[in-house]
Amino acid sequence: MMYRYDFDVIARWIEPGEKVLDLACGDGSLLRHLMSVRNVQGYGVENDIDNLTACIGNGINVIQVDLEKGLAGFEDGFFDHVIMSLSLQAIHNTQGILAEMLRVGREAVVSFPNFGYWRHRQSILNGRMPVSESLPHQWFNTPNVRFFTIADFEALCELNGIEVRERLAFDEGQQVTDEPNFLASVAVYRLGKRHNIGA
Repeated sequence: MMYRYDFDVIARWIEPGEKVLDLACGDGSLLRHLMSVRNVQGYGVENDIDNLTACIGNGINVIQVDLEKGLAGFEDGFFDHVIMSLSLQAIHNTQGILAEMLRVGREAVVSFPNFGYWRHRQSILNGRMPVSESLPHQWFNTPNVRFFTIADFEALCELNGIEVRERLAFDEGQQVTDEPNFLASVAVYRLGKRHNIGA
């Protein structure tokens, strides 16, 4: 099973015993970690058959759902946290899935590769689409359908009444505090619904 540094970041935002839904959960590594260190009641959502099989093998409660169609089978506010780790860029219906995450969960946790990262900008200046640790695929076989920056994501949150409760940015596993839109390759967000919109 794969372990990533962002697992520890996400675990810090989860209280022991919470109900957690992990969207596009892959082989269930993150949920397995959260079950181990936070004793969460974890549920995974995945659409890839190989990943579904891996989740079952890893003891993860997982269901097959096409995230492009939303989370209609889940009750409002049922989960404490809904997580989408390094998968938002592979979703066409970006605004829809963020709204659904905050409908079924008290908070959402989202991480994604930052397309504005300086090494990615350098690749484009050199005439090539970037390939890096956070964007590991070639342009012709990438699962990613959205290429956006930290600044783009925060503008989307503002547009959709989503409150950014915390943001951490990283480059090669090290936290970046200055100019993250330029210097960070990955960002991790803790999100909630903004209250009193238009009040």
